[in-house]
Amino acid sequence: MRILHTADWHFGRTLEGRSRLPEQEAFVDELAAIVRDQRIDLVLVAGDVYDSVNPPAAAEQLFYDSLARLSDGGQRPIAVIAGNHDHPDRLAAAAPLASGHGVTLIGLPTADLLDIGIKRTGELARLFALPYPSESRLRELLSDSTEEEALRSAYSDRVKHIVAQQAKRFGPDTVNLIMSHLYVLGGAESDSERPIQVGGAYTVDTSALCAGAQYVALGHLHRAQTMKAPDILRYSGSPLAYSFSEAGQAKSVTVLDVEPGKPARLEEVLLSCGKPVVVWRAKEGLAEVHRWLDEGRDAGAWIDLEVHVSEALGMEQIQRLRQAHEGLLNIRPVYPEMEIAAAQAGAVSSLPLDELFRRFYRRQTGGAEPEPELTRMFLELLEQEPAAAAEGDKR
Repeated sequence: MRILHTADWHFGRTLEGRSRLPEQEAFVDELAAIVRDQRIDLVLVAGDVYDSVNPPAAAEQLFYDSLARLSDGGQRPIAVIAGNHDHPDRLAAAAPLASGHGVTLIGLPTADLLDIGIKRTGELARLFALPYPSESRLRELLSDSTEEEALRSAYSDRVKHIVAQQAKRFGPDTVNLIMSHLYVLGGAESDSERPIQVGGAYTVDTSALCAGAQYVALGHLHRAQTMKAPDILRYSGSPLAYSFSEAGQAKSVTVLDVEPGKPARLEEVLLSCGKPVVVWRAKEGLAEVHRWLDEGRDAGAWIDLEVHVSEALGMEQIQRLRQAHEGLLNIRPVYPEMEIAAAQAGAVSSLPLDELFRRFYRRQTGGAEPEPELTRMFLELLEQEPAAAAEGDKR
C-alpha cells in the first residue's frame, strides 16, 4: 500500500499579522494532486491541523474541504489526530459525520487501534494513533492500569508503556503503523513550534516508540527529519514555513510504500506551494538594502530585515522600504551598542526553562533555592496553559 504522511498544517496561522490562507489553500491544491498522481491509499495527518484551539471559520472550512478532496468521496481512508495546538474535542466533534466518508478524527488519546482496510491491495493497516499526550491525558489513559509503576514513571516511560501495550496487537500479516504528536529527543526545532517539552520533562526517547511498527508518523517539529532509531521514526514537517527560523528549509510530505512483513520504502515529495521566508542582514546599511531591492532580490518572499545603521531610521525611510517590497514584514535597525548587548543576552536566553525559573527565584528571594517540587509545579503549569486556554474558549 502507498501511504502519505503529513502534519502541522496550522490552518489559520498568520506571519507577523499577514494572512497565510491563500498559501494554505495552494497547499491543499498541491496535496490533492500528489495524492491523486501518487495513487495514495491512506493519508495520515499527525496533528496541529489548526494553529489555535479556536480557529477562524475560514480555517475550519479549508480543513473540511481538504478532507472531502483527499478522501475522494470516501474511497481513500484518512486518519487525523489532534496536536498541541488543536482543541481535541473541537477536532473530533465531526467524527461521526466524517467516519461515513472514510475519515477518522481522533482528539484524545485512547487505547484503541485502528484497522484500516485498503481496497486496492486487499491489505490491512493496523494503526496506533496517539494524539498529543499531555501529562494529564497520559494519566487518564493509564488510570485503568493496575500497574502503579507505570503511573509513577517518567513521561517517556509512560509513553513507552502505552505504545508497547498496543504494539502487542501488531501482526506479521498487517501493515503496522504508529502516529503521534510529540517531541522526540534529538529532533531539530524551530521558533514556530509551541514548546511541549518544557524543561525537558515531556521529551520522549526514541526507544519509547520503537515497538515493531514499520513506520512511525510524527507531528510537532516543522523541519522534515528522520530520527536515528532502530525503527523508522519521521517528522513530515510543516507544509509552509511559519517563522523566519525556518528560512531555507525545503517543505515536503512523505510517501511510503509498505507491505506486511517488509520494511517501508520512503520518498520525500517536495512542495512548491507557499512563499519562501528569508532573512536579510544588511551589514552595509541602507545602501545595501536598496541595492537588493533594485536587483529584485526575493521578489515573492516574506522578508525579515535587519539593517545595521549608525543613526535612527525615520518613518519616511521605513515607509519607502515597505512600498518597495510588500513582503518586508520586519525592519529592525541595529546600532553598534545593540550588538554588544545582544551578545551578552544570548548566553542567558539559551538556558532551559527550569534553570531560568531557578535564577528568577534566586533573584526574587535574595539567593534562596526553589524546592524541586516547586520547580516541577511551575513546569506543569506551563504545560497546562493550552488546556486552560481551551477551557476559556468553552466559556
